Amino acid sequence: MIAKQMIAKHLYRLRDELGAMGIAAIGLFFAAALFVAFVLQPLKEKNRSLAARAETLSGAAASAGSPNEKLAAVYQYLAKPEATTDWLAKLYAIGRATGVELQSASYKTQGAAGRLERYEITIPVTARYTQMREFLKRALAEIPVLSLDQITLKREHRREGMLQAELRLSLHMVKP
Repeated sequence: MIAKQMIAKHLYRLRDELGAMGIAAIGLFFAAALFVAFVLQPLKEKNRSLAARAETLSGAAASAGSPNEKLAAVYQYLAKPEATTDWLAKLYAIGRATGVELQSASYKTQGAAGRLERYEITIPVTARYTQMREFLKRALAEIPVLSLDQITLKREHRREGMLQAELRLSLHMVKP
């Protein structure tokens, strides 16, 4: 009990000697120490790991420097097990999920030199701008072999919310 009273007496004396500014300075010092320990240190660790990852990726990019290796990497990226009909079904499902009705489309196979085939898809669409943007965003993210080649937007009246568009998309597939 006497020890507690002695500690309390010393703390009261310290408070009186330091004053409000001294106590605030000590509080700020402890807050800074906590900030360094719990915020800056984890960020430094993350920075080190990202720098190491960037170094390995840049080393890999430098090692794959020959044009043949780069071309092989493109073919490997585009070589997917899904058939064209699978990708079209996925495109249709994304349209339904985003509220964009894909009622008709025209398809053309574009023969290309080399191992690539290109399926050109032309789709007339009527939708709101936000729906069309979401449809394109999801389609390009979820179908890795899809590219947007051209988009033509048209609105009948200035205040009308619906847009008429023609989307020209391409599926890039590796020949079997």
